[in-house]
Amino acid sequence: MRALNALSGVFVLAVCVSAAAQARASNPASSCGQCHAAQAKSQPLTPMARAIEFVDANPTLKTNPKMTFRREPYSYTVETVGSKSTYSVTDGTNTISLPILWSFGAGGQTWILQLNGQLYESLVSYYPNLSGLDITIGDERITPHNLEEAMGRKLGQGEVKACFGCHATHAVSDRKLTLDTLEPGVTCEHCHLGSSVHMTDAIQGDLDTTPPKLGKLSTEDLSSFCGQCHRTWEGVVRGHFHGEINVRFQPYRLANSRCFDGTDPRISCLACHDPHQDLVRQDSSYDSKCLACHAAPSTATHAASANIPAGAKTCPVANADCVSCHMPKINLPGGHAKFTDHEIRIVRPGDPYPN
Repeated sequence: MRALNALSGVFVLAVCVSAAAQARASNPASSCGQCHAAQAKSQPLTPMARAIEFVDANPTLKTNPKMTFRREPYSYTVETVGSKSTYSVTDGTNTISLPILWSFGAGGQTWILQLNGQLYESLVSYYPNLSGLDITIGDERITPHNLEEAMGRKLGQGEVKACFGCHATHAVSDRKLTLDTLEPGVTCEHCHLGSSVHMTDAIQGDLDTTPPKLGKLSTEDLSSFCGQCHRTWEGVVRGHFHGEINVRFQPYRLANSRCFDGTDPRISCLACHDPHQDLVRQDSSYDSKCLACHAAPSTATHAASANIPAGAKTCPVANADCVSCHMPKINLPGGHAKFTDHEIRIVRPGDPYPN
């Protein structure tokens, strides 16, 4: 694997890909699939499972072998030849050309580079809606003063740990980077801590080490669990993420919904999303979730038996495609993508984006 060690605050990258590590990374769910066949088959195809990729197994780079972009006075080229991809920036006189070490993101992609022992986030990224390059989201306000700053944004140790900790599995241990044990993407062990030990024990008939069932967490606790990577309510508030940029932080947005109840499983992350399946993008597929609370009961007895909460109003306009109105799609500034706003509400024309 690609091992990353911190020495006196300087990151030193050593490339050492072992056959065992490659085999482990190729199908980390295969062992769990002996008992959980359906989940192990579908989960590796999800965006979470492809949240970080090795360059030599990156279909985006292979499909786009040469991409260019210009932001005066700098020109960028991302070129793939065989199993190697190179990221270059030039000011017309001098050029920095570096191998791409990691690709972050299953759709849009940002690349991790190394210069003089320090890791950088590429200043330009790939966006599917453009089928090309543009400035990396969040870096739009950066004005490079030299070629190195134009190449990318220098990453601090804490930021590197957080990025790898969410996008990969076994990349952090005891609060330290352990990239020699990294598995690309979000695998079983990332969410189901202890699953590898459980697998070993289960072979011997010992089921006492079964990881806790996440589906039994309360809605509030589940929101915090998913928020470890998708950002918790508290994390967004402390980070001062204001405006449309916070639309991608679903636990925060959902918690702002008037109907959010930390004890009601009908409003939890798992009520609508199966993390072992690809994201369902058809609006009508979520109607039954909305109508679990907002359907018109035929009688008061029906409402009580269905546990429909008091004040859960029915929609006077429609009972289909609910999320198309009440969870609008918001353009992510600089992201060339739309995100579904998880703050469930009545949306009126001209209303400002609610923080």
